[in-house]
Amino acid sequence: MNNLLILVQDPAAWAALATLIAMEVVLGIDNLLFISILTNKLPDAHRESARRIGIGLALVMRLVLLATVSTIVQMTEPAVTLLSRGFSWRDLILIAGGLFLVWKSTKEIHHHIAPEDEGSNGATHSGGKVPAGFVSAIGQILVLDLVFSVDSIITAVGMTEHIPIMFASVIVAVGVMLFAAGPLANFINRNPTIIMLALGFLLVIGMTLIADGFGTHVPKGYIYGAMAFSALVEGLNMLSRRARAKRGPAQ
Repeated sequence: MNNLLILVQDPAAWAALATLIAMEVVLGIDNLLFISILTNKLPDAHRESARRIGIGLALVMRLVLLATVSTIVQMTEPAVTLLSRGFSWRDLILIAGGLFLVWKSTKEIHHHIAPEDEGSNGATHSGGKVPAGFVSAIGQILVLDLVFSVDSIITAVGMTEHIPIMFASVIVAVGVMLFAAGPLANFINRNPTIIMLALGFLLVIGMTLIADGFGTHVPKGYIYGAMAFSALVEGLNMLSRRARAKRGPAQ
């Protein structure tokens, strides 16, 4: 308790908390895009619950990982040697997560270019039963969140040594994700062109994770800068399409 009181009175602790929250929220953008695309394929009645359950379980998993932070930190030590190069468990997790993200993004891009029968994957499921895609979506959300959680926790350890600050930042950031998940998913669902842009983002992020796992670090600022610029261009395109649509009836 005394340690917590000392932290509350320490300006440096508040600065570290604000920095960690900002980092967690930025990293959460990737998760939100992935969650939005996955849950939008579910029936309307199951989308909101899938988002809440997925993000809620992700919060529990992150808190459990933080409780074992000493083990997480050791994941940066070489564990496997391949082709005269040592790979840590963190490297292997990033490579596996990147491959999963590249595979999933490519599969979704193919699905939107050459859509298949929606009835085969349970998207048009009716009745009170939970569709098989619901469980699959939750599982995929947790798999991807595990990858980002390990990476963000290792980064957080380098920024602060206070576990309560890490716990608080994770809780706040996941709360922001829970609040923003619904509006973001609805926005993507109303603007189909955004889906391909989001899948392109996820494809780039997957390649970045693979590169990071092999020891080639790509500064996150470049990635998010490119994402912001692409989103700005797409926003201008949306405004242009709306302006043309309004002029059409008048002419």
